Amino acid sequence: MSNKTALITGATSGIGAATARIFATNNINLVLCGRRQDRLEALQKELSEHVKVHTLSFDVRDKEIVQQSINGLPIDFQQIDILINNAGNAHGLDTLQDGNTDDWDAMLDINVKGLLYVSNMIIPKMIKANSGHIINIGSTAAKEVYPKGNVYCASKHAVDAINQGMRIDLNAYNIRVGAVHPGMVETEFSKVRFKGDDDKASKVYQGFKPLQAEDIADIIHFVVTRPYHVNIADLVVMSVDQASSTVVNRN
Repeated sequence: MSNKTALITGATSGIGAATARIFATNNINLVLCGRRQDRLEALQKELSEHVKVHTLSFDVRDKEIVQQSINGLPIDFQQIDILINNAGNAHGLDTLQDGNTDDWDAMLDINVKGLLYVSNMIIPKMIKANSGHIINIGSTAAKEVYPKGNVYCASKHAVDAINQGMRIDLNAYNIRVGAVHPGMVETEFSKVRFKGDDDKASKVYQGFKPLQAEDIADIIHFVVTRPYHVNIADLVVMSVDQASSTVVNRN
């Protein structure tokens, strides 16, 4: 995989940062995208010892900034071989009748439209090269709906559908497309969902051993390093203690 370049959205924490680290140690150059400039700079400093790293600070919801940023990539980073559509968030945990419309907008704009905006900029480059690999990070919420998960689950169901449609649309261009759908992963996810309430967030992961960001990063690296004729199209992964979104063995 040496001399390959990967673009990772949501690279400043969690699965995105863990994927950047495992890619760097395996000689994959990086374009790291995120909203928090200080974290991007720290990650760039850490990983530049191994590979070439470029950072882009933008919010995937901002279509014009996404377009300008990717169009302005330096020549050494213009050909993206691997796209990891990782940026995504859950906001709130409410019934539809009590839902916050700002939360709905955030989830649909980041999880769905943001993924589309970034993909729309990268896919033409891959088509021109007749090569590439896109991994869309979904969720077990893409496969089932749980109480008060309504709009978040809808956004991840959309990612599942987009992943399938993308694979069909790009079939003629030698481009691999697949999704990784994690269950409960101990990251900043719940802290964001509960808007900084550490007590609520910590209870999500109590009583069992959840997946870690590094577990998913290891799987992503496995997926991108298969022989090129192998495309892992759809992968669901949960910890041994999780059987579904609502069935978790807590001891």
